[in-house]
Amino acid sequence: MSIAVGAGRDRVWRALTVPDELIRWDDKILSLLDPPDGYPRVGQQIRWRYRVGAIPVMLRNSAIEVIPNERLRTVTAMGLFRFDETFTLGNEGNDLHRTRLQLKLSAANSLAVVGGLLDRFTIRRVGSELVDRKLHCIQKWCENHP
Repeated sequence: MSIAVGAGRDRVWRALTVPDELIRWDDKILSLLDPPDGYPRVGQQIRWRYRVGAIPVMLRNSAIEVIPNERLRTVTAMGLFRFDETFTLGNEGNDLHRTRLQLKLSAANSLAVVGGLLDRFTIRRVGSELVDRKLHCIQKWCENHP
């Protein structure tokens, strides 16, 4: 999924990579557990207290690809849910003041949970909702906080 953001790539990159900004645009993040120096760097992990519905969980992001102002790829663990998340930034047409932000999420086809299994349809729905929410939150944040 992708969205056009009324801000340049530098601004969108900061929203994705500066922990103080992440906490402000993502209302599911409760707190940063261990602020890393110079985040993001390949191999570096960042941990958050995160809310899934009413349930607090630990969210861990491990950077596996970092190309400033272009791509951020992380392996993310949110409770039992693990997925690969790739943000890709590009210019929106020829306008350097608008960014096309794409978010791709890859997850397993099923997830074991206490007392059952979440099938691929549930995982797809949860993943799609997560991607849509994140893209719109980033868009709103970047456009309202230049």
